[in-house]
Amino acid sequence: MSKKPWHLDRRTFIKGLGVACMLPYFEGMAMSSFSKFIEPEIPKRLGFLYFPNGVGIPPKESAEHKHWSWFPLNEGRDYKLTKTLSPLAAYRDDISIMGGLSHPYSRNVLGHMAGDSWLTGGDLRGEYKNSISVDQYAAGKLSKYTRFPSLALSTDGGVGYKSRTSTLSFNSSGKPLPSEHRQREIFERYFSPSGGASTTERRKSLNQGKKIVDLVLEDSKNLEKRLGANDKAKLDEYLTSLNQVEQQVKRNEKWLDVPMDDFDASLINLDVDPVSAPDDYVRSMMDLMVLGFQTDSTRVMTYMMAREDGMGFGDNFPKIALGLKGHHSISHDKTTGHWEDWGRLDQWYAKHFAYFINKMKTTEDAHGSLLDNSLILYGSACSSTHNARNCPLILAGGANLGVEHGAYTKFNEKEVRLSNLFVSMLNKVDVRTESFSDSTGPLPSIL
Repeated sequence: MSKKPWHLDRRTFIKGLGVACMLPYFEGMAMSSFSKFIEPEIPKRLGFLYFPNGVGIPPKESAEHKHWSWFPLNEGRDYKLTKTLSPLAAYRDDISIMGGLSHPYSRNVLGHMAGDSWLTGGDLRGEYKNSISVDQYAAGKLSKYTRFPSLALSTDGGVGYKSRTSTLSFNSSGKPLPSEHRQREIFERYFSPSGGASTTERRKSLNQGKKIVDLVLEDSKNLEKRLGANDKAKLDEYLTSLNQVEQQVKRNEKWLDVPMDDFDASLINLDVDPVSAPDDYVRSMMDLMVLGFQTDSTRVMTYMMAREDGMGFGDNFPKIALGLKGHHSISHDKTTGHWEDWGRLDQWYAKHFAYFINKMKTTEDAHGSLLDNSLILYGSACSSTHNARNCPLILAGGANLGVEHGAYTKFNEKEVRLSNLFVSMLNKVDVRTESFSDSTGPLPSIL
């Protein structure tokens, strides 16, 4: 068979695209400008923590189990916490519990796909085409003040796949951004970027990185001339990512001579295994988040504590920590007595969130408590396993940002969307916007 001019052999393909697998780590992703040295007086931060499979909400006729329901009893400031959220009792003045919010596009999608759009509000009902997540929208604006635009964490790492993602973060094209899950590697990449090397050695490494990127860009552009329309679209997506790497290399040069603030990480467990010690694993990841905010390395972070549908390490957390069945199995159990099991698991997650709130509240930077200048959203994409309505959500922090905490508010889903909350959160951290995703305006209260 004769070879057509547009045919590519395997050697050419690897030469044009495969080098990306060999690129050194360049400490994050891109930003649009490098004006670190013109920053607001007080850093304002966003954090997002997610758990999968919805929460336990016993039916009204199950009166004996009502105290294991995730949502509080009564609304307003006089709400009563159930056993499920009891670990948060000490932080009533620091949190707002919210019900009734959801994404209209996600209300009728299949099963666990709602988790893919928790921070995007994207329309995944037909063709799988997500949109930018709120953390990445914020990172595009706030990254000019920090070493890294954002930090995406999870228990499993990577991106997962459609309806079973292992990341909460999606770029401007709606593509998932890989999350990180190994604490020691995270620490060495983000909090020990020099790796013990001198500034001269680091500058040499950056110059080498620039040369590699330039070579790959040049080779890929030559390759583009031989591709069909579909392959050109894929290559364009690849080149966009490569341009981001190029921008981060430039960004690293700007920060090369800026020392990181002093910190003490001696109490962070960097070698903990989620399979054998889920409590320690989750808390050490939260410790790294606090460290990231404390050192102002980034002002935007996400943490997916477990994946949907029984995928990944997180499904075993209740087995190891509580002696229960897997998380997904609990969420599908139809027996009457399972409500307490589900409530105990939800309580386990709430306990760790309480740990994070306390850590943020008691850790200070030059401007006081980290929690007071941060907005932290905790929750899930479904109220129960396959019901992407009435999302269980808790907003914490922001005492210096004008947030009115202390109540349980049930919003009307016909009038208020989850993206409205994102609009308000963005504006509170000075990422000015009138809309995000399918929002209809800001949240009418709390923020």
